[in-house]
Amino acid sequence: MRTFTFSDLSLGQSDTLLRTVMRTDVEVFASVSGDVNPIHLDDSYAASTRFGQRIAHGMFTASLISAVIGTKMPGPGAVYLSQTLRFLAPVKIGDVVAAKVTVAELIEKGRRVRLDCACLVDGKPVLEGEAWVAVPAP
Repeated sequence: MRTFTFSDLSLGQSDTLLRTVMRTDVEVFASVSGDVNPIHLDDSYAASTRFGQRIAHGMFTASLISAVIGTKMPGPGAVYLSQTLRFLAPVKIGDVVAAKVTVAELIEKGRRVRLDCACLVDGKPVLEGEAWVAVPAP
């Protein structure tokens, strides 16, 4: 892992994490979060919904953005200040999610960075938002 300091970052810089959503991911996330909604865990129930099958938790998908921020860019030492999210489409078990963050604004005071965030499946957005993070000094 690499840590980007404020001076290492530039507008438009981005990084991406790819993750295949597995049944066990959804089950473990349900256990950890306490969100045991049957849309995520029960095949029969989920088949009767508009999605026709189990879907991953929206916050599981959002957590992939956190993984990019904490491990890739800016990386270790980055501190989340805020996050907005818009859920655009369901993520299904077996989908490959591309979680991407892009530097959209740099504010020297407090070494704050605004990141445009997106998660895509097959090139189509399933989640959009923005995050503010504080990054380490050099």
